Amino acid sequence: MHRSPAQVPTAAERVRSILATADSMTVVSDGRHTEVHRLDGTLAMSHVHLHAPAEGAGAPSAGRIPVRLDLTDVAPTPVRDRLRARVTLTGVLAAPYEPESTDSTCMEFGQAVLEDATGRTFVAFEELEATELDPLATSEADLLTHLVDTHGELVPLFMRLLRPLPDSGVQRALPVGMDRYGLTLRLEYPHTHRDARLPFRTPVHHSAHVGSRIQALVAAARRLSPTGHPL
Repeated sequence: MHRSPAQVPTAAERVRSILATADSMTVVSDGRHTEVHRLDGTLAMSHVHLHAPAEGAGAPSAGRIPVRLDLTDVAPTPVRDRLRARVTLTGVLAAPYEPESTDSTCMEFGQAVLEDATGRTFVAFEELEATELDPLATSEADLLTHLVDTHGELVPLFMRLLRPLPDSGVQRALPVGMDRYGLTLRLEYPHTHRDARLPFRTPVHHSAHVGSRIQALVAAARRLSPTGHPL
């Protein structure tokens, strides 16, 4: 199997996916902390629209209210340390935030910060605006839970593809993430864990195509022995 480069989503792609899929968030504005978790099935950001920062925007002017949105990205599978990332958005509102309102909340964008295991990355509005939503973002949770619940026997096969091969100290391996570029496994050891990347041969452009990418990984793994050598 031709191994593509281990391409991973950019920070802007990660933020875009989290904004599109988070079902809860914390809104900090006007001295209040509001936990938003919509019970009607709509997503946390569904009533918040981000707008470009005003030219020469500095400190909020009179009548404009500073706001911070805190969102988290949690793995849908029962891995150790399920928190994958945090996103913090700051900006200003023209009116106080009303969590029960069904009207759109217009938020002038200030900055976005992604925090994950690799550190902290700032993302500009222009980057978010130019970034397409990952085609697997809204189906990732279902894809991963289906893989664990229905096809758990594939995970040991996938481990044959990892380079270097995992050592014998791995206690458990589970898929922890999937995006257009590949599948990520979490390898859990007695006192620590690490993530290992399995890139797809080519990026996925539609969720209907992810099955062929998984089958390609399976086929490649079956051609190898547990020691990583061709059968």
